[in-house]
Amino acid sequence: MSEWSVAEPKKLTFDEPVRELHVRIVNGAVNVVGTDEGSARLEVSEIEGPPLLVTQQGGTLTVAYEDLPWKGFLKWLDRKGWRRSAVVSLAVPAGTRVEVGVVSALAMVSGIDGSAEVKGVSGDTTLVALGGPVRADTVSGNLEAQALSGNLRFNSVSGDLTVVDGAGPSVRADSVSGSMIVDLDPPGRATDVNLTSVSGEIAIRLPHPGDTEVEANTASGSVSSAFEDLRVTGQWGAKRITGRLGAGSGRLKATTVSGSIALLRRPPAEDEPWEAEPRETGPVTDPQNTSGDNSVSGRGGDATSDPADGTTDKKVL
Repeated sequence: MSEWSVAEPKKLTFDEPVRELHVRIVNGAVNVVGTDEGSARLEVSEIEGPPLLVTQQGGTLTVAYEDLPWKGFLKWLDRKGWRRSAVVSLAVPAGTRVEVGVVSALAMVSGIDGSAEVKGVSGDTTLVALGGPVRADTVSGNLEAQALSGNLRFNSVSGDLTVVDGAGPSVRADSVSGSMIVDLDPPGRATDVNLTSVSGEIAIRLPHPGDTEVEANTASGSVSSAFEDLRVTGQWGAKRITGRLGAGSGRLKATTVSGSIALLRRPPAEDEPWEAEPRETGPVTDPQNTSGDNSVSGRGGDATSDPADGTTDKKVL
């Protein structure tokens, strides 16, 4: 086993193969990027407080504090131990299995094809272009994920979830009060999506034409749908969006107690880019009378003003 104690800014190169990476830090930031190179590199650009312990043994590279265990990480409440900070950047082979734990620190993982697991107490996490399965658990940290092609599992108390260009076969998310925005773009595959929240808002943007069996429920929130083929029922209390898009090969289930639910429509892939010259299509129709907007909101069942093209702010309803 090789071991280093890093108490000041330092760069290290590891010639031995790295198959697993474990990182645990408090405050600061951790950046992990996958590369085509066979070796791994570490740079600690900033560090305050106790030193980081870096070890390499049997293909596993660990960068962590000695008193910060992975097991029970989310329950680590030693406030005295929070008086430390580090900014850590790592480049590892793309096939590496990655585990990252952060306490009040930012985390970013990109270009990894192996599995990835992230635990965060209050730090935000960004995941980009990951090919393997992903699991993320946070207390209050937010998760932003883009272009994931593997399964995604997310659990949080109050952290928000944002998924952009989701292409994985499965998305499962649970939160107490965090909001969820999921933009799906599966390339010719069925997607299984299951989202559950107590009071958080949920917005899902589906491809059009779609291929999904839909069931969305809220006990006291509002609902809206941009798909004519889906049924919106309920005006007092509980409301539902149900139905089938296309052959119904995929599955979408969204449940919230008091949050709102919006199903948005992703423009077809063959649409012209937004900067293209407009074509003459006849008289301009009233934008408030857009076809395909089927919604029920509030006690009176008034239509919402959510656009059918799928654009939405963070707070969707």
